[in-house]
Amino acid sequence: MSAVLKRQQAAPGPATRRTPATPLAGYDPWLLGVALLLLALGLVMVASASITIADRSFDAPLHYFWRQSFAAVLGIALAAAAMRLPLKLWEQTSLALLLAGLGLLLLVLIPGLGVEINGAMRWIRLGPVNLQASEPVKLCVIVYMAGYLVRQAEAMRATLSGFIRPVLVLTLVAALLLLQPDYGAAVVLFATGLGMMFLGGVPLGRFFAWMGVAAAALISLAILSPYRMQRLMSFTDPWQDPYNTGFQLTQALIAFGRGDWFGVGLGGSVQKLFYLPEAHTDFVYSVIAEELGFVGSTVVILLFCFIVRRAFTIGQLAIQAGQAFAAYLAYGIGLLIGIQTFINIGVNMGILPTKGLTLPLLSYGSNSLVITCLMIGLLLRIDYETRNSTRARVPAKAGRHGG
Repeated sequence: MSAVLKRQQAAPGPATRRTPATPLAGYDPWLLGVALLLLALGLVMVASASITIADRSFDAPLHYFWRQSFAAVLGIALAAAAMRLPLKLWEQTSLALLLAGLGLLLLVLIPGLGVEINGAMRWIRLGPVNLQASEPVKLCVIVYMAGYLVRQAEAMRATLSGFIRPVLVLTLVAALLLLQPDYGAAVVLFATGLGMMFLGGVPLGRFFAWMGVAAAALISLAILSPYRMQRLMSFTDPWQDPYNTGFQLTQALIAFGRGDWFGVGLGGSVQKLFYLPEAHTDFVYSVIAEELGFVGSTVVILLFCFIVRRAFTIGQLAIQAGQAFAAYLAYGIGLLIGIQTFINIGVNMGILPTKGLTLPLLSYGSNSLVITCLMIGLLLRIDYETRNSTRARVPAKAGRHGG
């Protein structure tokens, strides 16, 4: 009898039986799958959109594809590392990350260190590659804001000084970006930071008052700058000067028109054949619309909507689990990806003025791709820690009520 009892106690029951662990066990499969799908589509579209210009410029049709593939591998490696690092480490280093980001923005402005390309000084040369300072700065600012919203939660909601301090940080970062100049990144970062503060509980009157000031300042900068004003005017009516100021937008709109419902087929774009400038970078969505049509381009929007929605859901679950830093970090990532995607697609469709912003995971751009992959890895880590924390609390609650 005792031997039978011992065997029964030793045998694992349904609650204690363990399945073999895998490297991705416990992580959100839907978020991971959608991100990988967009990444794969981005590699295909970069190859399709850049094959002609790469052949002419480098005598290597897949030049940009291989560079983007290397960035994808690096981004996946960093995402895998982020999925393993505890969020506490990011919270503890949030201020250091902000200072590092500000340092990068200052370094890029130093002659000899900063590299000027197409009239903008946004890159730091690191051997064979160029580091675009604004991309890691986006993540640094989000992490800092998430930490600040936790450390100074009461002060930010109750006092003016608690509200002004992060606004001054955002203003400083935006000013350094405008010196490059990088108007698009400044708008995205400022909007993301204000959105995080709104979700952090800033009083509505104070929030909307400062948002109005920020909007007025950004509009004034656009109006007072001749080249930005020219972009603004060409955006309102690109067909007025289709061979000069409105050339890029009119070619993008032609691509949308040629795509019709189901597109001309993968690789069949005509606009990428030296008609549409920046076809593989800022305007890759126009090539997607031409080759995959209305249906394909709509699917891309829905995939991005899923990622943004999932980020906010993860943030809400983190709040419920009492993990405020994780929640604000998830909100910040969702806002950044959502705002940048909206602006890029809006520019491609002619509903927003032209900005030098990439489409996350899809456009050619090593720096953008690597940082976006890292942010997806952080989202997966936030979800992982939140669900594990929730599971750990359930048995404890059951034990207290059951006793």
